[in-house]
Amino acid sequence: MIVCVPVTSDGQVDHRWGRAKRIAVANVTDGVVESWQEIEVSWDQLHDEGTPAQHHARVARFLRENGIEGVVANHVGDGMVRILATMKLPLFLEATGEARIAVLAAAS
Repeated sequence: MIVCVPVTSDGQVDHRWGRAKRIAVANVTDGVVESWQEIEVSWDQLHDEGTPAQHHARVARFLRENGIEGVVANHVGDGMVRILATMKLPLFLEATGEARIAVLAAAS
């Protein structure tokens, strides 16, 4: 399962999803993180550029382009919940602590 999670510079789950600076994309198979790639998305800066619909489209494009099959986050807004539901992507909320552990918990 390929999941993504917003991460801080020290590897913790960032509480911000739509305003995340960095996203980790993890490929998890049989309870093991096979790959982990951190990508600077700069959503923290881009969030207020344009309309909310434009920002949601930017996030959706990232998810599609990276083959994301699930999202791990602490919290997301109602608009993003609708986008993820439309994309049929599972959303694992209230993630905290070390991002890799949160990803493994969600993928299990």
